[in-house]
Amino acid sequence: MAAGERRLHRRPRRATRSTAPRAHAGAPRGGRRRAGECEGDHRRGARCHRPRRGGGLLGGRARRGVRSDRQGRPPRPGPKRALGGEQVEGRRAVRELLAARTRPVRDVWMAEGLDPAAVLREINELAKRARVPVRYVGRRALEAEARTEGPQGVLAHAQPLPEWDFDELCRDRARTPFLLAFDGVTDPQNLGALLRSADGAGVTGAVLPRHRTAHVTPAVTKAAAGAVERVRLSVVGGLPAALARARDLNVWVVGLDERGPESLFELQVATEPLLLVLGAEGTGLSRLVRQRCDVLARIPLKGSIPSLNVAAAGALAVFEVSRRR
Repeated sequence: MAAGERRLHRRPRRATRSTAPRAHAGAPRGGRRRAGECEGDHRRGARCHRPRRGGGLLGGRARRGVRSDRQGRPPRPGPKRALGGEQVEGRRAVRELLAARTRPVRDVWMAEGLDPAAVLREINELAKRARVPVRYVGRRALEAEARTEGPQGVLAHAQPLPEWDFDELCRDRARTPFLLAFDGVTDPQNLGALLRSADGAGVTGAVLPRHRTAHVTPAVTKAAAGAVERVRLSVVGGLPAALARARDLNVWVVGLDERGPESLFELQVATEPLLLVLGAEGTGLSRLVRQRCDVLARIPLKGSIPSLNVAAAGALAVFEVSRRR
């Protein structure tokens, strides 16, 4: 397939509905089968009819005007799970929380006897302007409250991070959409570092599945050094459905894969509305996510180690796309 080309695949035909088989002697009353029970008799060779999943191929797209069961629809919200971010730890993270003013802050805890530093004075000044109380507590009390090692003598309690609508991020008219999605990135240090890189590269929004990806814990806020306050975050029920929705909204979906056929440095859609997907270390992108990508791109490496840490690979990728824009 030529670079930047989208594939078109014919939608698989639906199976014709057949008449229901007669209930046999061993069937439960009402004609219903037990969970996992097959049609027909219980002898060897009985067939089980199960609904097919999906139907798309790698890189495939449903024909325009034809909607499959999942493609073309907004991502399902899934079980409600907030982004998190209620406890923020670390000096830079707390400073950005107060400076951004994107959510209410309940209070700030500061350890007694800290060495004077410019960032601590800024935190005090910002808290005063926002009328946020600052509590001075002993080091042991603060460390007992902290959920990370080395909170740098400062933490804050705030309302959860606001969630942005996924469609709104894809339809951004003020800036060309440049989104970053995570598939199985469960390490909070990696997620925090990626969000920090995303903010530096001008990413317009980040997409987190409700499951199989770390959410905004105190470790993430500390590693992100305040980027969680600056990068718009959207939570989706399922990433494959969200990617299909992005494609319907004319956003190119590019998966970063070490075996991808296209070089990241020659990516032809870098200047278009784009959603870049990063997979977990070791396993990479999941099968369904790979199928929803328009392009699979690799980072050309010249050493003997075949891959990079996901935080390093993600940082390189977002800055390369940013450079091309």
